[in-house]
Amino acid sequence: MAFKTIRLELARTPEFPEGSAEHGYEFRLPLGSDGHIDEDSWRADKTACTVKRFWGVEDPEEGYLIHTRHRTWAFSYAPGEEDDEPFFRFESHAFKEGEYVSLTGHDGEVYPFKVVSVE
Repeated sequence: MAFKTIRLELARTPEFPEGSAEHGYEFRLPLGSDGHIDEDSWRADKTACTVKRFWGVEDPEEGYLIHTRHRTWAFSYAPGEEDDEPFFRFESHAFKEGEYVSLTGHDGEVYPFKVVSVE
């Protein structure tokens, strides 16, 4: 297991037909050799699993990867659930360059993201 920094960029949407490198996330998490999250390592060092959200001209936000009481994974920027951004089937995704994931944004909309780097 090793901690990796993953960069997600917005994939094609009606508003951004070519996707957008100015909308996305950079986050750290422990990955196994198969590219899936190592939950035991996450439990052992949750504070190392940080996220930075960048969204166009909005101020960047920083937070953590959490496992919610609803048994979903999410990015959280403040205590409480109001700002949580849950992933769709996070635990089944392999975080490898070129893969796609879905994430629910602050506005409640589900957005597609492309994994552009894993370092």
